[in-house]
Amino acid sequence: MEGQDWLAQQFEGNRTRLTKVAFQMLGSPSEADDAVQETWLRLSRADAGVIDNLAGWLTTVVAHICLDMLRSRKGRREESLESEAPSQIADDGATDPEQEAILADSIGPALLVVLDLLTPPERVAFVLHDMFGMPFEEIAPIIGRSKAASRQLASRARRRVRGSEKGRTAGRHQTERRIVDAFLAAARNADFEQLLAMLDPDCVLRSDELAASMGSPKLIEGGSGVAGFFNGKAAGASRATIGGVPGAAWALHGTVRVAFRFTFKEERILGIELIADRTRIEELNVELLDG
Repeated sequence: MEGQDWLAQQFEGNRTRLTKVAFQMLGSPSEADDAVQETWLRLSRADAGVIDNLAGWLTTVVAHICLDMLRSRKGRREESLESEAPSQIADDGATDPEQEAILADSIGPALLVVLDLLTPPERVAFVLHDMFGMPFEEIAPIIGRSKAASRQLASRARRRVRGSEKGRTAGRHQTERRIVDAFLAAARNADFEQLLAMLDPDCVLRSDELAASMGSPKLIEGGSGVAGFFNGKAAGASRATIGGVPGAAWALHGTVRVAFRFTFKEERILGIELIADRTRIEELNVELLDG
């Protein structure tokens, strides 16, 4: 009994990590819990005395279980690595560890949707390697592939995830461009009601020292106050991008004098920062889109 109690204690120490692994593979909290529970059942029946690395053993077992669960999901089609042309599965070479870490940290509901489009081996290889740092020589026997094939599967999954992220960013910027354009049009046309509709009730306007010295208020809090300030104004503002994000700018003879930097909340503008400081404008990489 003492041995079983010790084993249970060791398992509980690994439960949180195992649950994270299972959730990233399965995308379902309830299925992740089921996978972790099955892992405990297998550990309780195993000869713990011959397990050298308990944490590694548990990770391998939960990965096997998750792979089986992914394969058994109705309607999921597993593609064969061997049936694809080499050009389709070629490894994309060495990757930047820092970028992989950023990608791994970005897991969320949207990325879970993308992961659900991967084949089970792709998903397992990507999650174990890119998100939990497991080497491919340990991943290979889990998914029943060679080390090289496992690396290629993770590489292919990584490309799909990155491509999806680019698509989401492009879509988000299209929405933000539409919001900024509607805001500028309402400001120029003195359409106060439309301005209010484009601004979050908690919208805040801030101006740097130079912009304030040019007549902009240092601070306005609340959508109504911000709408009142811009009502009938912004006639000289041009459409622009600021660090790649939709914004606006006031320019004189092609030189940006004031940058309008926006932050967004859902379909509304949450913040507007007016920046006239030359150094900051240069750092923000402001690009005019009009004229």
